[in-house]
Amino acid sequence: MGKQDKHTMLFHLFFSVFVLLTGIHVVQSSSYHHHRPGPSKLFVFGDSYADTGNNPKSVSKSWHPPYGITFPGQPSGRWSDGRVLTDYVASFIGIKSPMPYRWIKFAPKSLSHGINFAYGGTGVFDTLVSQPNMTTQIDFFQQLINSGIYSKRDLNSSVALVSVAGNDYGAYNARNGTAQGLPAFIASVVNQTTLNLKRIHGLGVKKVAVIALLPLGCLPQSTVLSSYQQCNKTQNTAVRFHNLLLKQAVEKLNNETKSPTFILLDLNSAFMSAFDKKNSGNLKFGFGNPLKPCCMGIDASNSCGIVDQSGAKKYKVCKNPKVAFFWDEVHPTQAGWQAVSLSLKSSLNQFV
Repeated sequence: MGKQDKHTMLFHLFFSVFVLLTGIHVVQSSSYHHHRPGPSKLFVFGDSYADTGNNPKSVSKSWHPPYGITFPGQPSGRWSDGRVLTDYVASFIGIKSPMPYRWIKFAPKSLSHGINFAYGGTGVFDTLVSQPNMTTQIDFFQQLINSGIYSKRDLNSSVALVSVAGNDYGAYNARNGTAQGLPAFIASVVNQTTLNLKRIHGLGVKKVAVIALLPLGCLPQSTVLSSYQQCNKTQNTAVRFHNLLLKQAVEKLNNETKSPTFILLDLNSAFMSAFDKKNSGNLKFGFGNPLKPCCMGIDASNSCGIVDQSGAKKYKVCKNPKVAFFWDEVHPTQAGWQAVSLSLKSSLNQFV
């Protein structure tokens, strides 16, 4: 074998590994693929519910075991054991999962399916992580458009997914925000989200989907206080207020554009449906206690993915992630996301 052949083989081997780790793939689910003409590109903004590998490896648990054990078999930067919301939305549209933004310099020709700008831990405002908030993420998008990476024709055949999953509220609580000030803060989060949606559409994206806030009081980080038996009703009351304002904002935007340009993906209802054992649609998933995570710390001071200085695991993982809805204290498993995505199917139909 000549030197040129070796170099060619090594290049293909490197690119194959790169593709595996950065999420350029189509979810293998025949019921999800749509072969009729539809969007050719997906642009993603938001947080860990949508991130497929933007957080730096040096600071993110998502790049360390046991994350990624179901797909792709090793950590890929996703905050789950496998695929996340972005992957299922992309598959529903019928395209490959878009390239994470921080990797585009390594594969500048792999942008034909869009770009994922979402960073785990971020919000519409600055949160507790030093990663780009949504305004900055949209700035990145605008810079690429201004540089000519995408034409008006490209953008006209594109859609966007926006994930606002509650990190702003976590930061509000951590900064000693008061209960009295929470309604006004919720309004400010929804107002900023609305401005973000308008800006993304104004840059040329044809349709924009935004998630409704999930039931934060049902996350394992909250239900652990009841041994994973009960959701926190106070937190979920605040979530309902957020979602009411967001629904009104989306309706107003659609009235202004005189078309269903903006789509609300009701994650709240999708999560609650998955928690309901009486829902016949959940029989195929067989979630045991849906409020209990698959991966958790061995004690209250540790969490999924934590190891000590000697490398010893400070976490434990359930035997079968496929029967757990939550992966860790905040994020669903791949099976959880699949159940949620199936519940969102009617809304996703508006995308294509």
